[in-house]
Amino acid sequence: MNQHAKLRIGHSACPHDCPSTCALEVELLDSNRIGRVYGAKANSYTAGVICAKVARYADRVHHPDRLLKPLVRAGAKGEGIWKESSWEAALDLVAEKFIKAEETYGSETVWPYYYAGTMGLVQRDGIHRLRHAKKYSGFFGSICTNLAWTGWMVGAGALRGPDPREMAKSDCVVIWGTNAVVTQVNVMTHAIKARKERKAKIVVIDVYENATMKQADLGLVLKPGTDGALACAVMHVLFRDGFADHAYLDKYTDDPRGLEEHLRTRTPDWAAAITGLCVAEIETFAHLVGTTKKTYFRLGYGFSRQRNGSVNMHAAASIAAVTGAWQYEGGGAFHSNSGIFKLNQDLLEGTALRDPNVRHLDHSRIGPVLTGAADALYGGPPVTALLIQNTNPVNVAPEQRLVKQGFLRDDLFTCVHEQFMTDTARLADVVLPATMFLEHDDIYKGGGNQHITLGPKLIDPPEGPRANHFVIEELAKRLGVSDRPGFGLTEKEHIDIILGKRGLGSFDSLGEQKWIDMQPDFEAAHFIDGFGHPDGKFRFRPDWSGQAAPNRPPRSMGLFGPVEQLPEFPDHVELIEVADEAHPFRLTTSPARNFLNSTFAETPVSKEKEGRPVLLLHPDDAAELGLADGSRVEVGNQRGELVLHAKFFDGIQRGVVIAEGIWPNSAHERGEGINVLTGADAPAPYGGAALHDNKVWLRKPQELGV
Repeated sequence: MNQHAKLRIGHSACPHDCPSTCALEVELLDSNRIGRVYGAKANSYTAGVICAKVARYADRVHHPDRLLKPLVRAGAKGEGIWKESSWEAALDLVAEKFIKAEETYGSETVWPYYYAGTMGLVQRDGIHRLRHAKKYSGFFGSICTNLAWTGWMVGAGALRGPDPREMAKSDCVVIWGTNAVVTQVNVMTHAIKARKERKAKIVVIDVYENATMKQADLGLVLKPGTDGALACAVMHVLFRDGFADHAYLDKYTDDPRGLEEHLRTRTPDWAAAITGLCVAEIETFAHLVGTTKKTYFRLGYGFSRQRNGSVNMHAAASIAAVTGAWQYEGGGAFHSNSGIFKLNQDLLEGTALRDPNVRHLDHSRIGPVLTGAADALYGGPPVTALLIQNTNPVNVAPEQRLVKQGFLRDDLFTCVHEQFMTDTARLADVVLPATMFLEHDDIYKGGGNQHITLGPKLIDPPEGPRANHFVIEELAKRLGVSDRPGFGLTEKEHIDIILGKRGLGSFDSLGEQKWIDMQPDFEAAHFIDGFGHPDGKFRFRPDWSGQAAPNRPPRSMGLFGPVEQLPEFPDHVELIEVADEAHPFRLTTSPARNFLNSTFAETPVSKEKEGRPVLLLHPDDAAELGLADGSRVEVGNQRGELVLHAKFFDGIQRGVVIAEGIWPNSAHERGEGINVLTGADAPAPYGGAALHDNKVWLRKPQELGV
């Protein structure tokens, strides 16, 4: 018997912002300590495999720098001078400041701000219950999914797709717009199984030769924001060379003849000039998917990071409709299963308490919001009080200088509930210590797979940290709304209600099952019964302004960006920051292997493996600039500038540079992070954050004056 088998094992789910939502087995050393973390072998999607950073989770849970006591600012903002407080006194102060802010500007001046630091439904989404009960400003959560989900929805009409486990039954797996080895390792589990058992080909499409592309049979390195051009040229070849499935197109799509005519000029030569690929690469890819009916297109969240990402996602998904790949097990296109779960969270979120007249504010535009931009405030008062859970906007939000300027306002009161002293916590007035996922009860659903998984409390937290649910409940008491529906329940009771309304049992029954497989049957998953639009057709001609979507902004916010420039059919549109004479490079801020957004940047092994913030650039570009490998280089644009260290890398196109990972701002020599360079403008049509879409200039070291 191995050592792992002798230990007491607890079962949970990875809480982080990753589509895999891995089912976990956790070594429980005693009532408050864990050992190694493993993937659950019995879970058919996780299949025993998790990423290395989560396997080392004990490094986070037992980190010596964890926040353990409430802190109240005792010096200037950002000075780092704190005094310890009791929980009672800290929460009393937060409530007092919120009430004072309301008395001055009305309830909309308070903005509860959160995101996906935990994907647990109770601990993540319960903040809305307080928001709605108090009529605080609404929250349009836009930073992650919007551009990708919108592009998918205008085509397929429903946020679901072929069972992700079917990748193992495919003859060709196309991994497009996701560095799966780094960001969702289980995609590779099933793709590699197809290669081993079926001799399937793996194609990877991305903007640089990353860890996933190194495992590909065919790797295509594009210029950022040109995926739509590649997709159109592929479909041109499919029609031209007789690979289009006309019977499928006639039955399941809205205007195949219009599409074919539109694509006549979208040739491989046309696309090569836009994408930087050669014609032979485009032809090879097109012939591979055209002759391989069981091709599975795994489309990732890279599409959400470009201003034209919705157009690109729609174009990429359209290829599977032209080939008819949806008809086959192991074929079709998949982005997310988030639409299959249909869990009722109304009581948890206090939906019945919501006032439709209360304004919404855009999550991604926190910089403009906090600096008083009129178009960001939607006619309401300034934000003078913040409650922040599960996110680190001073580090991860675009236009970092605006964000920091806003947080440093003397008239802004900020309470941050956190696990570590993040860049955001450093600028707060009150910092509350938070539990980690093994220290509280929660429930999870996996957009990248099909499971609802329980995450019960497995260990006791250190003395001090409290769960998000506790903070919301205690503030509700102090703010006079604890008698409203949804308050006064435990996490377990909320989970019982959520599961019960869906007919899925209870907390206890799910604890015995560990997870529930919610995958729709083949006909629904492959849209054999029709796509999600009223006519059942996949739409090559999208309705960019009228399409319902899970992430569509509220009507009061309207549409965003140059909607009039969105195309009638799949196409390439230059709604991106195109390189110009003043900014000759395109910067992508891609994920690092050992960080997850700003999480894990505090753990020693992750920091050691990542080294330091660097800028990947082509050696020929470096030579023209007179840069040596490892030298300091200043990167900048109209938003700001910062210094990185050059790292030569020829797995990239000329004129493209990559900065991997969201390092803490303090890891950079000037104390400012990579999001100084990213833009907070809301892309068409439903907003988002185009974090990988930046034009920049580079300067060699001698111009820095140091």
